Amino acid sequence: MSELIKVGITHGDYNGVGYEVSLKALADEEITELFTPVFYGIPALVEKAAENFGLTLPRIKVVTDAGYAEDGFLNIVDLGIKDVELTPGTGTRQSGRAAVTALERAVKDIADAKIDTLVTAPISKEAVQSDSFHFTGHTEFLGERCGAKPRMILFDDSLRIALLTTHKPIGEVAGSVTKEAIIEALAEFDASLRLDFDIDCPKIAVLSLNPHCGDNGLLGTEEIREIIPAIKETGNSHMTFGPFAADGFFASGAYRKYDGALAMYHDQGLAPFKALAGDRGVNFTAGLPLVRTSPDHGTAYDIAWQGVADPTSMRQAIYAAIDLLRNRRRNLEAAANPLKA
Repeated sequence: MSELIKVGITHGDYNGVGYEVSLKALADEEITELFTPVFYGIPALVEKAAENFGLTLPRIKVVTDAGYAEDGFLNIVDLGIKDVELTPGTGTRQSGRAAVTALERAVKDIADAKIDTLVTAPISKEAVQSDSFHFTGHTEFLGERCGAKPRMILFDDSLRIALLTTHKPIGEVAGSVTKEAIIEALAEFDASLRLDFDIDCPKIAVLSLNPHCGDNGLLGTEEIREIIPAIKETGNSHMTFGPFAADGFFASGAYRKYDGALAMYHDQGLAPFKALAGDRGVNFTAGLPLVRTSPDHGTAYDIAWQGVADPTSMRQAIYAAIDLLRNRRRNLEAAANPLKA
């Protein structure tokens, strides 16, 4: 039985930077000694990308099923998509369907143990919409397919941020900031920090919703009504602190004192994270029975197929998927087989 982890990588929207960052991250002949890459895509586009970007890839094996993937090769799972109309920089219905096809195949294969972990290249949330796909992103799709409640966590070597709300219009955020939702999110974040990140007794900071933490109700009452009571109630089971005004929390470097921070909404967490993490950031979907990561950027249509896309975040996502999976396996094994007294 193979000891190498099989990492499934979906091609994302092929009119974006998915092929470029994925194949650049894999363009090392020694990469297959570390893990077995299984890339869900279109062989003709793999060939085109390698030629366009001057890449030296590991030995390629094209397969129709991930079950035939072999160690020592860059395995390409042929999605069977013909007559591709490549329009770099513009998401199309065809590129959206191709992205969904790769994602569906990979999720099924990980459920069938044909691959071990999943890394997803960026998709266009608009292009993937159809009668059969109505999700606002990978996170929501994976939650529905896995019958689980996913939690988005962005991280690099020094910062981990979980989101209370993810792809929700800003006008709906305040109504979603409830004591119950925060308590649930803190429990899930704490569990993932222990299980996936291998952190004992994690310290979690909680950000406020309103400027200046609401200024004692002058700028909003969510802190008084929902956030502070949630922090107090979780105090006996988790190490939670706050609330902290987001601007000062990041600007002062206070985030370095904590193992993670819970942001109330998407841009409150992601804007400072991306500014601080740069190209080292990784997106992780916690709360699933599988380990899934992705780069922390989008399709980058403005630079698609121009040879200038930076693969660092994709490379980090691949290595992080392997590390997270190993942590999870080790911790689950330890919990299942405790030492007898």
